[in-house]
Amino acid sequence: MRTAAVLARHELRLLVSLLRWLARRPDSGGGQAFGYARGQGAVMAGFWFVCAVETFAMAVLLRNWPTAHRVVLVLDLYTLLFVAGLYAAWTVRPHLLHDDVLRVRQAAHVDLRVPLDRIAAVRRETRTTHGRADGELNLPVGSRTTVTLELTAPLPHFTLLGRRRDVTLIRLHADDDRALADAVTRARSGSSLRSDRPR
Repeated sequence: MRTAAVLARHELRLLVSLLRWLARRPDSGGGQAFGYARGQGAVMAGFWFVCAVETFAMAVLLRNWPTAHRVVLVLDLYTLLFVAGLYAAWTVRPHLLHDDVLRVRQAAHVDLRVPLDRIAAVRRETRTTHGRADGELNLPVGSRTTVTLELTAPLPHFTLLGRRRDVTLIRLHADDDRALADAVTRARSGSSLRSDRPR
């Protein structure tokens, strides 16, 4: 039952993202936004077109079986909505940098708050292969990550279905990796100055 509720919330976030995308209202949350979906529009549009063709083909093939036709049509239309919502979530849910935290996001299923004082190092690093390893969180887009964050201590990350993983290394993708790395470096310096200031 809990899994069904988690998946329903995820689907709702996709739907909200689609509405935000149509209204051109990204979920910036008052922070400095760094997108990661540039270049994925054509790929997702191609995938959506293939799904649309498959929907039409199945409708033709199942026209003599009305019940099967209706069931498959609902599933195919849901798939089209899901693909559109996924791309919308990539677009309207960017990474966000605030004064004391970096929100690392990916579509509707990852939203990890990384306190700036937990970041030991940030570097630009393009990687196209990402093996599974303990303590690492890889968030590629198009099989690529461009920024690596090393943490001073393990940070809990919960997967979509609620499984906890402690991570000390985060790899993510940003359209402008230089701007993100520089902004995080500056924000970390400012955060350190504020924390050292006497109260």
